[in-house]
Amino acid sequence: MALLLLALPLAYASTYASVRSTDGLIVSEVSHTFYGYPDNDPPGSTIAYDCGRGFTAAGSGTYEDPLTFASAPNEFDLCEIIYDPYLRKYLRHEDYCVQCASDWDNGDTYHIDIWTGSNTISGGDDQIGCEMRLTPRAGPLGIMRNPSEDLTVDEAPLYTVIVDGSCGMTALCNVDHVYPDYNLDDW
Repeated sequence: MALLLLALPLAYASTYASVRSTDGLIVSEVSHTFYGYPDNDPPGSTIAYDCGRGFTAAGSGTYEDPLTFASAPNEFDLCEIIYDPYLRKYLRHEDYCVQCASDWDNGDTYHIDIWTGSNTISGGDDQIGCEMRLTPRAGPLGIMRNPSEDLTVDEAPLYTVIVDGSCGMTALCNVDHVYPDYNLDDW
């Protein structure tokens, strides 16, 4: 993995469309996708980088407990915390994403893949369907690099699996906890 990081040109780091806000640097066009236990590679919660909680995807989305996201090497700094107004969550770069790397290598297209669900229970096809419903239809959305620590946070999990005492499973996809109509000028 380290050799791959060294092989990518550092010039990529300065080629994105961005503006300075009072809180941080806005990257205005970032593709958003979602992944979790059933479609991680390999399936499970193992991630590529240890940013303080082992090699396990997690997070509630607060600044103190950012949600894991995957991306391409050199697209974001390892363990960098960003803020995503579409989710109203802080995210931390803790994993590698093959499609993100391909998008970055083929034209500096920013792409983040955001962790959903449990790090111990797979939601199977239901969870993958939820990830698809969470993916914005309007195209790339903005994120904030170097955010302040006091931005609005929605701590509702994106996908929840609850196992009851009889081993029954209930799943909830929180598509009503995304904010596609945010305005970058407000950030």
